[in-house]
Amino acid sequence: MLRVLGRQTVACDGVTRREAMRVGGLSLFGGVTLPTFLQAARSQTPRGSAKSVILLNLFGGPPHMDMFDPKPEAPANIRGEFQSIATALPGLQICELLPETAQLMDRASLIRTYSHKYNSHNPYNVLTGFDGGSDRENYFAKRTDHPSIGSICQYLDIGPTDVPRYVTMPAFPGYSQSLRRAGPYGGYLGSRYDPLFTVCDPKFDRKAKGDYDPVIASGAPVLPSLDALPDVTARRLDRRRSLLAQFDEKLSQFDTSRATDSMGHFQQQVFSLLTSSKTRGAFDISQEPDVVRDRYGRNLWGSSVLIARRLVEAGSTFITVNWEAKNGSHWDLHGNTFGMLKSHLPQLDRLTKALIVDLEERDLLDSTLVVIMGEMGRTPRINKNSGRDHWPQCGFSLLFGGGTKRGTVVGTTDSQAAYPTDRPVSAGDMAATIYHLLGIDAAMTVNDLSGRPVHIGHGGEPVREVIA
Repeated sequence: MLRVLGRQTVACDGVTRREAMRVGGLSLFGGVTLPTFLQAARSQTPRGSAKSVILLNLFGGPPHMDMFDPKPEAPANIRGEFQSIATALPGLQICELLPETAQLMDRASLIRTYSHKYNSHNPYNVLTGFDGGSDRENYFAKRTDHPSIGSICQYLDIGPTDVPRYVTMPAFPGYSQSLRRAGPYGGYLGSRYDPLFTVCDPKFDRKAKGDYDPVIASGAPVLPSLDALPDVTARRLDRRRSLLAQFDEKLSQFDTSRATDSMGHFQQQVFSLLTSSKTRGAFDISQEPDVVRDRYGRNLWGSSVLIARRLVEAGSTFITVNWEAKNGSHWDLHGNTFGMLKSHLPQLDRLTKALIVDLEERDLLDSTLVVIMGEMGRTPRINKNSGRDHWPQCGFSLLFGGGTKRGTVVGTTDSQAAYPTDRPVSAGDMAATIYHLLGIDAAMTVNDLSGRPVHIGHGGEPVREVIA
């Protein structure tokens, strides 16, 4: 099945499933121009401090008490195995496995009370601000979903047109590209506001011994269906044009909506982006010195974040890196939590420092909002498998740059890091904060499929304590 503008259609005769997937991947570029009145409305909205956002989603639920909210006085079956260390922010301690990040905390805003009620393994609440769904209804992506923050940015026509504005790496959220989790899509706004999803084929040094045996994933995300992007030939490009022409014929059988009418212009933008030297250059990390590659880490996540920095330089607006792959390369830590973290935290520590220092040195941090978080936290009590289970009641969000305050901690939790004791921050609040820093009013509405206006911030309010 192939999704074209939100509708499912059987691929045309003569087009293989592989070819259909390739065309689908190439179609996930935003940038269709809105009606003039919407552009005029946006022009009256002052731009925020952030021109770009890099959101690193630690998929599965990073354990807040083992990272940024340690409880050293709690019983052993709650406090865990790790010691805490001092940071550059007086009075703040974090996990001993994050020494480089500790030296950045005087430049960060830390929210310790990210709290909501959506217990599901996807980035739906993180990327949309909506937490009123259920695992049964909202686990997989569907046309009726709320649009992501990145999709709203594309809907508002924010950013340049010669690079992809909204990118998700290293692939669509879905356990190594095997399913489609809810969150990053355009939802009821339409699939033309989906991100550009890269693809990846990570390599592992050994076979994992189950889901909680961490094996480092190596490799880098690449653009869809481009085996060697800098060497795109005229014949290959012409083949893609032929494929799109076949889909044009099929599209004529469906309703002539505005989205369908704009497909010709949309295709032109796709091909313009494919041949853009800025796009090709952003993904070519071979241009980076070895010392920079080593600084980020020569693994899938370090490479993804390095490309995110290059996309910011090229002008992209919203970039997400979804840390989720097989062989224990995820943050769903139901078992072997501390063994997993001994692998994950050093990788996270390295790439966090590399990204923040890199952005600072390039005078990009003030205009780039960096957000590190997951869809939930973990249970205070360690289970029989030395793991921690789902806990949306409390988690963290770490922010740098983009108009945020330096050296700020928001919210406190109880003695077990189970519940906020003050200043709970909802999914809507987090989305509203990101929107505010981008200069977008979170109270703005867009219509769902029934024509009902829905606030893009889902009732959330910006967390003013973290805004400079």
